[in-house]
Amino acid sequence: MYAVIGLIILGASFIFAMLGLGGGMVYVPVLNWAGYDMVSVAIPLGLLLNGLNTLFVLIPFARKKLVDWKGGAVMAVTALVAAPIGAMTSGSVPVNTLKLLFALMVIAAAARMIWSSKKAEPEKLLSLKKRSIYGFFTGAFAGFTGGMLGLGGGFIIAPILMAMGYKTKQAAATTAFVVTFSSFSGYLGHMAEGETNWGLTLVVVLAVIIGSQFGGMYMTQKAKSRQVKVIYAIVLVIIAIKMTYGALS
Repeated sequence: MYAVIGLIILGASFIFAMLGLGGGMVYVPVLNWAGYDMVSVAIPLGLLLNGLNTLFVLIPFARKKLVDWKGGAVMAVTALVAAPIGAMTSGSVPVNTLKLLFALMVIAAAARMIWSSKKAEPEKLLSLKKRSIYGFFTGAFAGFTGGMLGLGGGFIIAPILMAMGYKTKQAAATTAFVVTFSSFSGYLGHMAEGETNWGLTLVVVLAVIIGSQFGGMYMTQKAKSRQVKVIYAIVLVIIAIKMTYGALS
């Protein structure tokens, strides 16, 4: 079972690393489908893997100078603060409600990605002041929501960055920067009530490290923005359908 989970998560890490999204949208349902409790195991471990994926993919992104460190700083700080608050509220929300919220967020992210894949890359980036103002509110919302659902918030951050004028690869890199903070912060918020399966954790952490490096290299060297967005949207729709079915059945 560990081997199957590890292979799925390795593949997910490769795909989601390309957009700086971590992969929590796959990690959490995969762990839950494998029989692990949603709140005490799947969400905390999903956040840990999310943070590791974005942390390691920052290496190839930073080498290519794609990360907007200044523009993403405010967003990263507010996400860091809001994520543990969201994490602490997840225990008081029914599991099926969490699954439905999860599915709705994933569908919204997929729809936004399909829509943006048909548009040309933006030519003008908002000023640093405006990026910081929008980033303050975006980081707070993404951090809280991501911490509660075990996602890290990248599915909210990436589309908003693109709307601010970031090109696809710059948005991916800056999203990874912000999500790293929100994911680890959310994970710490879950740790007190979570359970640690060290064998499973070791397998999936290694899978994420490998997948993130290959995903980051492919994104920076070979990937085309429209290709990445379409693949990402298809994966999200499949996950959302499965999660909705599981919550309603």
